[in-house]
Amino acid sequence: MSRSGKVTVVGAGFYGSTTAQRLAEYDVFETVVLTDIVEGKSEGLALDMNQSRPIEGFETEIVGGTTGVDGSGYEVTAGSDIVVITAGLPRKPGMSRMDLIETNAKIVRGVAEQVAKHSPNAVVIVVSNPLDEMTTLAQIATGFPHNRVIGQAGMLDTARFTNNVATTLGVPVASVKTLTLGSHGDTMVPVPSRCTVDGKPLSEVMDADKIEELVVRTRNGGAEVVALLKTGSAYYAPSAAAARMARAVATDSGDVMPVCAWVDGEYGISGVYLGVEAEIGKGGVRKVVEGDLTESEIAGLKEAAEAVKAKAADVGSL
Repeated sequence: MSRSGKVTVVGAGFYGSTTAQRLAEYDVFETVVLTDIVEGKSEGLALDMNQSRPIEGFETEIVGGTTGVDGSGYEVTAGSDIVVITAGLPRKPGMSRMDLIETNAKIVRGVAEQVAKHSPNAVVIVVSNPLDEMTTLAQIATGFPHNRVIGQAGMLDTARFTNNVATTLGVPVASVKTLTLGSHGDTMVPVPSRCTVDGKPLSEVMDADKIEELVVRTRNGGAEVVALLKTGSAYYAPSAAAARMARAVATDSGDVMPVCAWVDGEYGISGVYLGVEAEIGKGGVRKVVEGDLTESEIAGLKEAAEAVKAKAADVGSL
């Protein structure tokens, strides 16, 4: 198998380390770099992952590096083709994603500035919360074109919606197709009109009240996990989503995925990072793909855009 390129994951918590492991096991990258501010943590995890290579049968090398808030240590990330930013504090029970904005803004800004310095041609995938606002901040801090800075949210929220439908109906997840757009939070817009089960519209196999119940559960999916864990937040499903996005960039796949992308005219919305479907390739977002939505779904998308704009207006000063 041909391996090429370098991908960096910033933040070696559960989310970051699991993302790095998934990326390495794809066996499509030459190198996966994992960094963290805790001395030795990334190096230890990288050593552990490298020792799994003979068992899992992949050759990608994982490199760990300790970084400082002063920018020290980022040399190990230099020349990365893709950078996944997971750095930041996770939610605790009772916290909303927005409760993290000021603390995580300082962290994401510092990381983004170092990414721009050491990997000026990288595609950046942001997963730090609050997602839409942190994606906006990462673009401002890097100065990169909007298409090269994208956020991971829709992939995860769609997977949650799909799983909720499949488990409720007792059918294989592969038989269910769902979609969520909008923001990664209270103004998330699950799109029932685009959901099917074995090719049949969701509305034909599930009553409206049950669909609405699953929509609400999907919107609160992260909080549900946080409440059960007590400490920390979800990372298995989120890392799978981020890794798939990175792979789509690395392989120039052209896959259409629900991601947080810059919207400039689509759906009558402009000037905001928002959860939409987008075609993903080497340069990040090739184009935003407008799908058929109902009037109420478009209204929900516009409401989400206004909510994100209101919060993102001040993010540049954080």
